[in-house]
Amino acid sequence: MSEDFLKRMAQGSRARAQAARRRCPAERMLEKAQESPAPLPLVQNAAGFDIIAELKLRSPAAGALRALDEDIGGRVRRYATAGAAAVSVLTEPSEFQGELAHLELTARALQPVGIPAMRKDFLVDPYQVTEARAAGAGGVLVILRMLAREELQALMAEAERLGLFVLLEAFDAADIELAHELVAGYRDSPNPTVLVGVNCRDLVTLQVVPERLLQLGPLLPRGVPRVAESGVTCAEDATRVRAAGYDMALIGSALMRSRDPEELLRQMLDAGRA
Repeated sequence: MSEDFLKRMAQGSRARAQAARRRCPAERMLEKAQESPAPLPLVQNAAGFDIIAELKLRSPAAGALRALDEDIGGRVRRYATAGAAAVSVLTEPSEFQGELAHLELTARALQPVGIPAMRKDFLVDPYQVTEARAAGAGGVLVILRMLAREELQALMAEAERLGLFVLLEAFDAADIELAHELVAGYRDSPNPTVLVGVNCRDLVTLQVVPERLLQLGPLLPRGVPRVAESGVTCAEDATRVRAAGYDMALIGSALMRSRDPEELLRQMLDAGRA
């Protein structure tokens, strides 16, 4: 993954947004969003450490993680049973084999247990935030590196309007500096649920560099949940990032590969809360 990769993903995302808008104009998509059940809030456990479990069928770095006929509803219900605070769903099709239907399935499966689904994609257009809400999402991921400040603010404003939480994803200190500014402007909003995460995957080599979580953690804004993204694969990793000041971890590949994702998730939660 490189800067070119992010540019390519952004271009593909814009094309998908334009095609979706042709199929369903923005006014109708907003109606669909408003007609869907109220978004479920992200609730943190009083024990002080939570996990956003991820549904990810493929990774550009690792290839296929699960079969395309994966029982999505069953998997995400197991995540919820094991204690996940939310479930992140990859909806990008070309590199991750995701689709909005996966988000819809996940949201329906989680609705009875009160756990929100989060759309994880290379979002570039507020229309896609509305689209996520119409599909049942309670939150969206926004990649700081990909967009200009005004575009980021537009995505956050649409999330605020629709009652969705936002996870801002940073890769380095410059991203985190921008996150500080965006969070400061968001605190007084009626819906101030914003999280800031560090993705420790190197953008050039695709390798995970766990040390970046420790290096960048102290730079993150205070007063908002801090999320460790990538690099958490076992109980010991959960202990390490919790000690570094992270409140949550977003975990995808490790859970997707595990033969017993419920037990692995419980072990990581217990370690982070010990």
